[in-house]
Amino acid sequence: MPDYQLLVFDWDGTLVDSVARIVESMRAAADACSLPQLDEVAIRGIIGLGLPEAIRALYPALESEADIAVFRQVYSDHYLCLESTPSPLFDGVLESLLAFRAQGYRLAVATGKSRRGLDRVLAGHGWLDFFDITRCADETASKPDPRMLREILAHCGVAPAQALMVGDSPFDLLMAHNAGMTAVAVGYGAQPLTVLQEYRPHLAIERFAGLGQWLGQECNRERREVGEHAVG
Repeated sequence: MPDYQLLVFDWDGTLVDSVARIVESMRAAADACSLPQLDEVAIRGIIGLGLPEAIRALYPALESEADIAVFRQVYSDHYLCLESTPSPLFDGVLESLLAFRAQGYRLAVATGKSRRGLDRVLAGHGWLDFFDITRCADETASKPDPRMLREILAHCGVAPAQALMVGDSPFDLLMAHNAGMTAVAVGYGAQPLTVLQEYRPHLAIERFAGLGQWLGQECNRERREVGEHAVG
């Protein structure tokens, strides 16, 4: 049974309730660029990717780098306006993260956000020094490439088998699989568990607090197994 040491979290849709703002900002950028409006399901389907990759996935006909840059700028400006009040944490996130730290877990973030965007929202929550390490799509490779997870593992000196990735998108789960890490799906963010189960996560939860409960059960099971082996 793995002895987990490192917990890595996606940001949008996993720790913070920001999916609706992402959808609204994508639609505002599409309007500004005279592009067709896509339904919410399509937009939710790209959450987790880096912004350039997300734009290309939604609008493959948008080939000019200049046009993509305009889309990115409108999206970023609109999202920044909405984030004048930071997106709220999901229920149970703060309490659980504080408990994980107290229990000795290393904590990290792996996100499709830009470094500038993540640092801004971390500052808004007073969390600039909260995590051991954070990695963003614009400073490494976009999900589902495992590069950002490998960089986090190297920084923390933790083996893949001793780490897990928690996310709300298929890209999070695929990235975890590609890095050889345990994948945990949350069903309250960008995608429901009916979609995420297709990517075979090790654990699927509907509430963030369920992660702490499961980790506690895993620890208790390990202690029992060690005790039984010692007695035997």
